[in-house]
Amino acid sequence: MTALIGSLFLITMAEMGDKTQLLALAFATRYRATQVLSGIFLATLLVHLVSVVLGEFIGTVIPMVWIEILAGASFIFFGLWTLRGDTLEDEDKRVSKYGPVATVGIAFFLAELGDKTQLATISLAAKYNAFWEVWIGSTLGMVVADGFAIIVGIVLGKRIPEKTIKWVSALIFIGFGVVTLGRIFLK
Repeated sequence: MTALIGSLFLITMAEMGDKTQLLALAFATRYRATQVLSGIFLATLLVHLVSVVLGEFIGTVIPMVWIEILAGASFIFFGLWTLRGDTLEDEDKRVSKYGPVATVGIAFFLAELGDKTQLATISLAAKYNAFWEVWIGSTLGMVVADGFAIIVGIVLGKRIPEKTIKWVSALIFIGFGVVTLGRIFLK
């Protein structure tokens, strides 16, 4: 249960201010929210399945202390990456011959490859060695964060500054990294 809750929370935070969250917001202006969330969910299921399998494999070949060090350092890195920010680069404006769900799904799948949430999922899978919990938690974390972006975009518009969201997310990530590394080095 710890792996599920931890994955859900950390991936939700990692997604705040991420380019795929911005992509969700942009797609929500063109398609129904249910279509956007369906595409996100399907793409995330596939990308995070691959990520968890990779993380589980890494967890079997690298000693746990090194995985924890890598996870702690990567959380700090993801926090700093969040502060740097992402851009859309017109990914939401491309015309597609597919329907809305497939269009969103393909765009999200491609945008997630090598993204910080995919790398975070790999780290979580290696750390927890809990396949189903990390896969479900990380997938739900993406859907929660992107659903939040859609709701915020529709209901509140620009009332919550993007900069505030980025800073809070970054500080949470850096905090988790510091706590993880502190636990290792203060044993």
